Amino acid sequence: MRKIKLYIAVSLDGYIATPDGGVEWLNQFQITGNEDYGYKELYLSIDTVLMGGRTYRDIIGFGCEWPYKDKVSYIISRNEVNLTPAAEVHFITDNIIYNVERLKKQEGKDIWLVGGGELVSMLMNADLIDEMQLCYLPIVLGQGFALFPNKPKETVWKLIGSKSFDSGAMLISYSK
Repeated sequence: MRKIKLYIAVSLDGYIATPDGGVEWLNQFQITGNEDYGYKELYLSIDTVLMGGRTYRDIIGFGCEWPYKDKVSYIISRNEVNLTPAAEVHFITDNIIYNVERLKKQEGKDIWLVGGGELVSMLMNADLIDEMQLCYLPIVLGQGFALFPNKPKETVWKLIGSKSFDSGAMLISYSK
């Protein structure tokens, strides 16, 4: 069975975006030299990306080409509005837990849970996240969109790795 891997950047105080949904604060921690924050290894291990509708619209809003063209994309959204016709994008608009469970059972590589926080909490409460790779960046945002906004249930995780970077970032990896 495929694993769902949460890989996400988070501030020291637990936020993944500013109150307006912005992620510009990430720019000061751009990938340089050997500091890819574990992204390449993760990206090679997956063939599917999974994200919420707000995350999807935010990525589209960057004005760049869809960054996951070589992956199958699933968007959890109330609306089925494909803004990326050149990519293989599917929408899950109902029976979310059932459909995500079906994705896990399909043949293939693992699944990257890109975000956002509401989807992370929903899948956490349904015991569907198998690994978490949290890239803590040395910044306190003070407010914004929390990584776990909907109070996930208590779950014990096992540390499987940690790595620090010259930028001050820390990648901490957990599995169930």
